[in-house]
Amino acid sequence: MQPNDFQPNQDTPLSQPVTSYTDEQLQQWQQYSIPQQQFTPEILYHGQQQEMAQQQMTPEMLQQWQLQMNQWQMQQIQQMQGMPEGMARKKPKRERRPRRQKRGLTRFVKLVIILGTFCFIGWFILSNIRGSAPATAVIEMGTLGLTYRGDALIVRNEVAFDDEGVQSIEYVAQEGGSVKRGEVVCYVYSTGYSNKEMITLQDYRDQIKNYQQTLLRSEIAPDPTMTRLQSQVVERGLETRNLVQGARGNLFNQEEILDIAITQRQNHFRSKYSKDMRLNRLFDDETTQSQRIDSWIKQRPANQDGIISFYTDGYEHALTPEQFVMYTPSEVRAMINGQRPEGTSSSRGRTDIYRLVTRQNYYILMLIRDNTWNPVEGTLYKLMLEQFSNTVVDATVQSFTRSGGELLVRLEVKGDVTPVLYMRTCQAELGEYADSMVVPVAAIYVHNETKGIVLIDGEQQVFVPVIILQQDGEKAYISAILTGVLSAGQTVKLFH
Repeated sequence: MQPNDFQPNQDTPLSQPVTSYTDEQLQQWQQYSIPQQQFTPEILYHGQQQEMAQQQMTPEMLQQWQLQMNQWQMQQIQQMQGMPEGMARKKPKRERRPRRQKRGLTRFVKLVIILGTFCFIGWFILSNIRGSAPATAVIEMGTLGLTYRGDALIVRNEVAFDDEGVQSIEYVAQEGGSVKRGEVVCYVYSTGYSNKEMITLQDYRDQIKNYQQTLLRSEIAPDPTMTRLQSQVVERGLETRNLVQGARGNLFNQEEILDIAITQRQNHFRSKYSKDMRLNRLFDDETTQSQRIDSWIKQRPANQDGIISFYTDGYEHALTPEQFVMYTPSEVRAMINGQRPEGTSSSRGRTDIYRLVTRQNYYILMLIRDNTWNPVEGTLYKLMLEQFSNTVVDATVQSFTRSGGELLVRLEVKGDVTPVLYMRTCQAELGEYADSMVVPVAAIYVHNETKGIVLIDGEQQVFVPVIILQQDGEKAYISAILTGVLSAGQTVKLFH
């Protein structure tokens, strides 16, 4: 028997209405495990055919026939429910949104719990730290400082020396070195001087030397005095050469000794051959040429003790201790910007040769922009001059002038001028410093709208009104309203 032999009869009516069922039909519904709302006479007919077929078919045929019956039953159920076949085969989509909302709510609750735990731990730690903070402190002494920045113009106590018709200068003193009064600083060669004059002078001297050697060779009897003087000249010459090569000694003194030896030898020779006309004529020519050269060469000695410098900037004639107090803020600003005041340059045709600077004391003209500060004349301040290396000195206020939105402060510095020997303008910082008592900010207490501190003396606590001069971070600089009440080392209460 084939499975197709058990297909339902096509002539059987499928849509005949059935309104009531017998007890035997209800038992058959339960036997075939068919829900009551889906049971029809056609399904019951196929169930009976299935039962008969199971008794006559092999296991393989039975399995194939059951598969076809299941498909047919599914089609019948779909037709009864009025659903299309395509929609019946699709599985309904799961509603995942409520599940996601549930998961998000769970995560939020967990996050709140974690944050709450950390907040509690932080509060607990801070509570312990605050509890371990000190309850008292000690009054200390500190330095309260206010600084003012501006531009500085330096005035040295110096004199510049110049000359007219200068052709060249031969410096003898050392740059930046100290010189004594009367010591030769340099030689100035005037216009008209030429090296030919020195060549002519050297030619006369060579002639004198050659003729002297001729006279000495012509002598019959030896001259002990000339021999001794000649030996001294040679010895002094060797000593000078050793100093030049690095031996210890004073080269200037040695040169003077050598000149004396040469002069003594020359004087002896001239007196011995005073009647020789040719030799006398050569000496006269040398003297005349030497005097001619000296008229073009000026020896410049120092007129006082001081520091010598051959570098000038043209301000030396105007910026002097006598004149610097007369300048206004606008004039000082112009000089700082590079404008030289009238009369600062040398007269036409004159050249600056060197300047002689007094070692002690110099002055500062300092300009501070847009400031209402009024310095106290005669007060000592800290002054920092900023350039390649900062120089910090003590400066005293001599006077001040306010004009054009700028404050001009005239300062005097009592000290060595060497750090500012080559400095004319720079940035400067003027500091006003004062001693003050220092307490922690936590020690400040407000009582009846009055700020003060609470002193602890044994078991007693006393409120002392104070003036807060400045607050810097965790420190407060204070002064007592009543003098003599506070001092360093006293204990104060802290209010955390």
